[in-house]
Amino acid sequence: MKLFQQLLVAPAALGLLAPLAVVNSPAANAAELNINDVSDYAATASGNSLDQVTSVTQFSDVYPTDWAYQALANLVETYGCVAGYPNGTFRGNRAMTRYEAAALLNACLDRITEVTDELRRLLKEFETELAILKGRVDGLEARVGELEATQFSTTTKLSGTSNWVAGATRAKGDNYNTGGEKGARDDWNAKYGGFSFSYDVRLALKTSFSGKDLLYTRLRAGNMYNVFEAAPFVYWPGSLNVYFDTNNVLLVDRFYYRFPLGNSFTVQVGPTTRNTEMMGYKASAYARGGDKVLDFFGGSLGTPGVWNKETGAGFGAFYSNKKQVEKGNPYFTLSASYVADWGEGNDSNPNTGGFMTDNSEGNITTQIAFGNKQWGLAAGYRYGQCGARFRTGTQFALGDSYGTPCTVEVDGKDERTNADSHSWSFHGFWSPEESGWMPSISAGVGASYLNGNDAWKDNTNKRAMASWMVGLTWNDVFLEGNALGYAVGQPQFVYDVEDGFVADGGYAMELWYSFQVTDNIQITPAVYWLSRPFGDNTQNVNGDYKSLGVFGGLVQTTFKF
Repeated sequence: MKLFQQLLVAPAALGLLAPLAVVNSPAANAAELNINDVSDYAATASGNSLDQVTSVTQFSDVYPTDWAYQALANLVETYGCVAGYPNGTFRGNRAMTRYEAAALLNACLDRITEVTDELRRLLKEFETELAILKGRVDGLEARVGELEATQFSTTTKLSGTSNWVAGATRAKGDNYNTGGEKGARDDWNAKYGGFSFSYDVRLALKTSFSGKDLLYTRLRAGNMYNVFEAAPFVYWPGSLNVYFDTNNVLLVDRFYYRFPLGNSFTVQVGPTTRNTEMMGYKASAYARGGDKVLDFFGGSLGTPGVWNKETGAGFGAFYSNKKQVEKGNPYFTLSASYVADWGEGNDSNPNTGGFMTDNSEGNITTQIAFGNKQWGLAAGYRYGQCGARFRTGTQFALGDSYGTPCTVEVDGKDERTNADSHSWSFHGFWSPEESGWMPSISAGVGASYLNGNDAWKDNTNKRAMASWMVGLTWNDVFLEGNALGYAVGQPQFVYDVEDGFVADGGYAMELWYSFQVTDNIQITPAVYWLSRPFGDNTQNVNGDYKSLGVFGGLVQTTFKF
């Protein structure tokens, strides 16, 4: 080591390490300090007396079991600023003198200087490219500033979904006499057999004030006043899952506020909310990755008695312990809600409507569920006031009131029926961990029981209804992201009457294939069959039960934005 280097290292070490040095006594300092060892170590650290150590394995007294082995390896192999003594040892257990610490620090500073010089060279070499990037960043900052200044809201996000439906239906079976000029089959085809092309569009505004709450506003419009929406019967088995008709007028069909209450409870309240959106858990994997077709298999989950999708003024709460279990493990969900019918809840006349009145057509819905994304089980119950609807069902099951009437005519006067309904459902599903020949399996079964006073019993003979479904879904069919689905079941039908025999049961089936064109466009061709949508009304005047079904085919295109 050159003399001027030794003179330089010594004062630097004394200045840098002064706070470190307090030993037991001057005699101890003198005994521990060997200036020759310091010189040797400093020379080695500077790379003058030995070749620079490039691997920690070059030290004969350093072993992988040493507690500081990894730290020493990083200093040697990454930074190259640690060396040993001329005899190839590191002497890791030996107390370090301040001179040795200064020599080690000096060697590391030399390497840092080299790195700094290399960075300067790279900055000079890529000066033009860095200038271009800086200009782009400045431009992006300016554009972000403009967007922030003109944005709709700092708390609200807009998303949309639009469904185009093109297709037609055809009645098949007996052309029995219905009292008109044409038979039942010909009459259907004459009124509803034409090809149609209609749409449904939904614009969702999601607003959050705290990051955990949600003010949800949805605007919706559609022109499905055709066989796929309500005609010829409101909520009949052929209604599509996306049906909607406003005669092309945009209206608000959802408006509610959802917020957490502690870590496990969530509350939802609003003038236009839906009971099935407060269930907390959907025990079905049917059409997951695809697009549902019939409403009975879609939003109603095959049990329209409980999952009747009642929308109106209401409130609800649901509990979940999902945050208390490990990710992916099954968890419990418990929910309860009250919803008055749309049109009744905002009516201030208690004789025709009202909120939580006798004429609210109210629904109290509860569900308990247990599961995760791969499998799940759920049991549901709904209490329906008079007038509360059963969603999809046969013509005979739904009747003119689509539920239990609040009044009946007795001796020319309207009398209250005190009518209500009690519906229950069970659901379960299972999905394979990976896509393959095995599909996901979803099933649901439910029943509804009708009650009322003597006036009601004397004027109706319907006592109980039931429904069920089984749905299969295959994912990544032919191409990744595409899905194939099939479902079969019986829409809500009457199976128990006060007197006589009822033959109301019929079957519904659908088959579809969803093709994912892009991340935002999906095309779903589908066919379906309704074996007996008129139910017990499928008979002639002589009481013979006839066969009349409806075949449907369509192409549904979904745009998400």
